[in-house]
Amino acid sequence: MSKIFRFHGGVYPPEEKLASQAGIQVAPLLEKYTVPLQMHIGAPAKSLVQKGQKVLRGQLLAEPGGYVSAAVHSPTSGVIKEYGSCLGVNGTQWPALIIESDGEDQNQEPMPPISDWQNTDPKILLKRIEDAGIVGKGGAAFPTHVKLSPPPDTPIDTLIINGVECEPGLSADHRLMLENPDQIIEGALIVAHILQAKNIYLGIEDNKQDTIELFREKTASTGAPQVYSLKVRYPQGAEKHLIYALTKRKVPRGGLPLNVGCVVQNVASIYAIYDAVVNGKPLYERVTTVTGNPVVNPGNWLLRIGSSYADALKLAGGLKEQPAKVISGGPMMGVSVYSLDIPVTKNCAGLLFLSRSQLSQFQSKACIHCGRCNDVCPMRLTPGMLGIQIENDRFDLAEAWNVLDCMECGCCAYICPAHRPLVQHMRRAKTEVIAKRQAAEAKKSS
Repeated sequence: MSKIFRFHGGVYPPEEKLASQAGIQVAPLLEKYTVPLQMHIGAPAKSLVQKGQKVLRGQLLAEPGGYVSAAVHSPTSGVIKEYGSCLGVNGTQWPALIIESDGEDQNQEPMPPISDWQNTDPKILLKRIEDAGIVGKGGAAFPTHVKLSPPPDTPIDTLIINGVECEPGLSADHRLMLENPDQIIEGALIVAHILQAKNIYLGIEDNKQDTIELFREKTASTGAPQVYSLKVRYPQGAEKHLIYALTKRKVPRGGLPLNVGCVVQNVASIYAIYDAVVNGKPLYERVTTVTGNPVVNPGNWLLRIGSSYADALKLAGGLKEQPAKVISGGPMMGVSVYSLDIPVTKNCAGLLFLSRSQLSQFQSKACIHCGRCNDVCPMRLTPGMLGIQIENDRFDLAEAWNVLDCMECGCCAYICPAHRPLVQHMRRAKTEVIAKRQAAEAKKSS
């Protein structure tokens, strides 16, 4: 087994994996589902159904709205009650289809299974992944068929399966690996066949010894994928850092994993690919962790896309105390939400409810130039100095200091003794820099 390499920086937040021993439970059928058409990076999906139309579970509701887009499928059978909008996790209104369930949960005839995928043209498998509406389920929701289509002159020799799940509180991927190892292994082999990758690595943090031992046992005779135990350190699961840890390859500034011959896929995405290819099943449900100290029964639920956050909380027994904050995702990179009337999307890995005692009350102060943020930044930036420039609207300087390299992991803000809102500063600067570049491109092409 190859040596594991340590990336620069990182922090050690409390893990708080309250639901790690809770097996995946299947959510009961709901009366209503609100299915967003914009729950992925790229163009919104284009609706193919009309108000009042009857639909079946797994039926195509909306086709991709462009090359970088994703299809959307019905989570159950019923009637399209409305073509309207819903509150998105980012606080804006998203176009959405509201489905009134008929209680029968009738399934549309699945896509034909591709059992002999080893001898199937990769282009056919890519089309199946596109038709199934699969996106990255680890956070970004980038359309998977696009990610698995590198330029012809960019060979991929290494596929890395991300089973790290380093975000505190979340355990959906952990349970998925424990309960579906054979499917994830076959899904990895399918993706390796598509990419023609000779190396398949599975990285798992060493706080999941049960999973590491299980996969090493399952792959003992084949060695595919090679299973690596990684030291717990946030953000170990970030693409560039996982690549470096397993291969010592450094993705160039402004580059992508494919520039160093790698593709990284989250285990939940790998499982969805298996389901689409082998079972002909589109992506209309996902495993989500519902957790936090105020939650009665933290657990992991197989939720239909379009279930509301309120529905998910009911499954976990509700609340034993009023939460001080609700986060979609985890505490480091998740998004704080003010309403539970938000639908579960394809990339919703968890819902975290925090009690008042878990939140700090503080006031941001001036930078004391301690340098701790520099020490923990996994991208080797200088967050403190960047923050000062951004506060003074010096976006050109922030751009020159590589603010676009910031992955918004939160390590700098987590460690800062002055409690400075460094992540918010970085997001603001990135928005300004990107807008300036887009305006320059538009001016050039006009």
